[in-house]
Amino acid sequence: MELRIERGSRPWHKHYIDGVRADFVPQDTTLTALMATAFDTYADQLLIEYYGKRFTNADMKRLAAQVAAALKANGVEKGDRVALHLPNCPWHPIFFFGTMMAGAAVTHLSTLDADREIAHKLHESGAKLVVSLTTPEFAKHFAPLLASGETPPLIQCPDPVTAQGRDCPVLDGAIPVDAFLSPHEGAAFDPVPVTPDDMALLQFTGGTTGVPKAAVLTHRNLASAVLIYAENSKDDPGSAPGKSALLYSPLFHIMGLTAGLLKATHEGRTMYLRLRYDAATAVDEIEEKKVNAVGGVPTTWIAFLQLPDIEKRDLSSLDYIGSGGAPLPVEVYNRVRQLTGLKLRGGWGMTETSPAGTNVPKTMPDDKLGTIGVPLPGLDMKIVDVEDPHKVLGPNEPGEMAIMGPNVMSHYWNKPEETEAAFCDGWFLTGDIGYMDDDGYFFLVDRKKDMILSGGFNVYPLVIEQAVHLHPSVSEAMAIGVPDDYRGESAKVFVVLNKGAKPFSLQDLQTFLEDKLGRHEIPRYLEFRTELPHTPVGKPDRKALKKEEAEKLEKVG
Repeated sequence: MELRIERGSRPWHKHYIDGVRADFVPQDTTLTALMATAFDTYADQLLIEYYGKRFTNADMKRLAAQVAAALKANGVEKGDRVALHLPNCPWHPIFFFGTMMAGAAVTHLSTLDADREIAHKLHESGAKLVVSLTTPEFAKHFAPLLASGETPPLIQCPDPVTAQGRDCPVLDGAIPVDAFLSPHEGAAFDPVPVTPDDMALLQFTGGTTGVPKAAVLTHRNLASAVLIYAENSKDDPGSAPGKSALLYSPLFHIMGLTAGLLKATHEGRTMYLRLRYDAATAVDEIEEKKVNAVGGVPTTWIAFLQLPDIEKRDLSSLDYIGSGGAPLPVEVYNRVRQLTGLKLRGGWGMTETSPAGTNVPKTMPDDKLGTIGVPLPGLDMKIVDVEDPHKVLGPNEPGEMAIMGPNVMSHYWNKPEETEAAFCDGWFLTGDIGYMDDDGYFFLVDRKKDMILSGGFNVYPLVIEQAVHLHPSVSEAMAIGVPDDYRGESAKVFVVLNKGAKPFSLQDLQTFLEDKLGRHEIPRYLEFRTELPHTPVGKPDRKALKKEEAEKLEKVG
């Protein structure tokens, strides 16, 4: 179903920059076709630089064709799945694009997955092949699987950066990547024909319900997301051909893949692909390489501000900076803006939306700080009642966010009941609680599953965290629900202090929060930490904190 929205029919349309079409409908195409056009259009443009190793678009086209030929020669057919267990190294885009050309679909394994999770995802996806590194930290997961015969054929690739000078032999029973690819050097660029409805990516979600589900993302879903992002930023200087970005977001995560690799390839930009974020190194590279765009999470920018010489550094090449995944302290936002002259922008999305959803416009006024922005062009969003998704709520009424667009997943893999429950009248029910204000800006309140039920009231950890972040001594905060004999559950907040800040009492914090939270939302417990747990993509990991608290209670009990 094609979604057409008349310009001016939604309150957020007035926030689109000139030239961005509110009635935008992305071309109905395949990701293979979109990337093939980019490879040819920007053939000589540097696509990826990885610690000195350089790949142009022409290089990527050649290598992807070689992978596609090798996959087909080894029995991978249209619709089959190829699992990638790779960090941010060139082997990822080489095998990702090669798999697309072969008409197969990629399924990602997180580099932080435990052996049991890897085995589950390989079995659930029915992967025909799996690709990883010879580096010990990666190879160790597959030795027992190979020995037990519980893994598909394993292709192992060398990576001198992660190897760090160590001897990294190929495991017994695995296939060296050179042996896999060398017979197909110089293969013709001949993509297997696919349609927009064919699966391109089988992407596992974060698994907030325990066992992760896999979203089926079609060629239409991913190509639409790329085109939607490009439409929204077509007037941004940082999105012009030849511009560059530091890319730390994991490519095995939907945000790093789509908004990073795929969008940059489509636009003819250069990615400085890096394994992990280091503030000092990042600033050095911004200066030396004249980098135009950097994205991250709040801790990215907190570390950036803590560099002793940050005010003397040359950041003038930056056109775009972004932050997402967690609340951003006001003082961090203000100081980064003072240093760069740019507003920290971001947005919201999820695996099931490929992940296009909302984006903070460059015209956002300061009194909207904390917003996730407005829906991207070509998408429609609304707030519905948590108990009755047929009931649409008005401005400033919290409810479940629902979204519709060509980027929204086809279905959950092998889970028809969960797929049916996730949609209502064609709208995808996100499980995120939020509201839209009178100006059309959306605000995220929390995940439905993270909600704390305290004394009969719904309490959202994100609301508490945003209030605690206003305390001048707080660098980072996370809140979870803990058992309370009287209220059922009460909020406990975990705090990391700014450098040099002194701890405060629970009563001091409660007094500070009196005019910022309702009585039912005030935390009843406080614990200081030197660091807090995060997911592989930098989001607050409340699940880890809940597990720790449950284990403490079990020991006491």
